[in-house]
Amino acid sequence: MDVLILGGPKFLGRATIEAALAAGHNVTVFNRGQTNPEDYPQIEKVRGDRDGQLDALRGRKWDVVIDDCGYVPRIVRQSAEALRDAVGRYVFVSTISVYKDLDSGGIDEEYPVATLSDESVEVVDGETYGGLKALCEQVVQDVYGERALVIRPGLIVGPHDPTNRFTYWVTRTVRGGEMLTPVGPQYPMQVIDVRDLAEWTLRMAADGAGGVFNATGPDYDLTLGTALAIAREVSKSDAKFVWASEEFLLASKVTPWAEMPLWMTGEVKVHEMSIDRALAKGLTFRRLETTVRDTLAWAQSEPAPNPPPAGMTAEREDELLAAWRAAGAAEGRSEG
Repeated sequence: MDVLILGGPKFLGRATIEAALAAGHNVTVFNRGQTNPEDYPQIEKVRGDRDGQLDALRGRKWDVVIDDCGYVPRIVRQSAEALRDAVGRYVFVSTISVYKDLDSGGIDEEYPVATLSDESVEVVDGETYGGLKALCEQVVQDVYGERALVIRPGLIVGPHDPTNRFTYWVTRTVRGGEMLTPVGPQYPMQVIDVRDLAEWTLRMAADGAGGVFNATGPDYDLTLGTALAIAREVSKSDAKFVWASEEFLLASKVTPWAEMPLWMTGEVKVHEMSIDRALAKGLTFRRLETTVRDTLAWAQSEPAPNPPPAGMTAEREDELLAAWRAAGAAEGRSEG
């Protein structure tokens, strides 16, 4: 299969390149050459900008294009229309954030998506991200019809993750000692290894699949307590998890998802998406131990970002642990 990938080899793009090469596909990437341009010298690299500089793609043919970096509908429309007759299938990587809210558990692909009062907005932030992605999906579906494949991942994790959301917990567990953790060990959790997502997306494209699919995991009920216990076992650390209540965290102005990654306040069911449709189409998952081990190995081989994009400092954590103990709330909340 001849595969065109829009975007650079950063996270999902990198995993998609590697999965495509491993499967024996021919790979072309189209980007500005600003992200790791020296990586993957064995593949074809076409330079340009998807906002108005697509001429380098004209006159070419591919079986599939994978777009994992589209955020603004106007810009996505340019690549969708430019490639209409050049590719057999357009794969758009979206997000579960497209749904109008995440207050219900078990949301499937038929659930209503977010809307924007001003559809011309091009500022991508926490308020507009989901609505813009939903509009991007609509553009691709309008142009390609049954040839459109829309993937809505949940939290993507694994090596080369620039967000630090999952990596924070892995590296924090390694540091050991008392470790501030949210709500309780039964807090639900859904993640998908970037490599599993990339491999399945390519299989779907090769099979000629179309439609919309939630893509997160695993295929069993995972909890934060189980995930952290796996991280502790893999790293052989002495971490002791201190489960602070949601009330305490909010009163202490701990920022969900950012300062304390993976945690969202009780009314948000971000970790309870339905993935039945993807499972029926062969979505599979490697063991979480493998994801943790590989994420840790990558994180320890790279200089840590300063400041990190997510997670809290050791000083902030110590302050919160002291406040939790002082309130007398920590009794019975630590695990050895």
